[in-house]
Amino acid sequence: MRLTKSTDLALRIAMRLAVLDEESAPTTREVADAVAVPYSHAAKVATRLQRLGVVEARRGRGGGLTLTPAGRTGSLGRLVRALEGVGDVVGCEEDPPCPLRSACRLRHALRTAQEAFYASLDPITVEDLVATPTGPVLLGLPPRPTTT
Repeated sequence: MRLTKSTDLALRIAMRLAVLDEESAPTTREVADAVAVPYSHAAKVATRLQRLGVVEARRGRGGGLTLTPAGRTGSLGRLVRALEGVGDVVGCEEDPPCPLRSACRLRHALRTAQEAFYASLDPITVEDLVATPTGPVLLGLPPRPTTT
């Protein structure tokens, strides 16, 4: 199973925010630069994380992004499920629909594997992900030069 680029970026943003002290509230641009992604993509993902209650975003002077307590200690499996959405690993219903769909065992097997993947993430939190050695590396990420 492969996560979407948006989910990957959401997890990297959450991890970056998790290593910063409570008073730090980097802008979306600063976070985008630190994790080396385009600002526009980071802004969309940050908005999604805010809607999910993982990130708090404050606008204006002194504003920025912070990880919420739920974002810090919530289940990684729950977060990835929310980010990835509900759906099958394979496109049985796509146009044209798969001719095997009424008798196929593959779809069920892949759905079971997908749930096992998510279940393996359930006991893990973002806080767990930033334990040593990852946390110090995240703190040491140099900001990428911003191009305008």
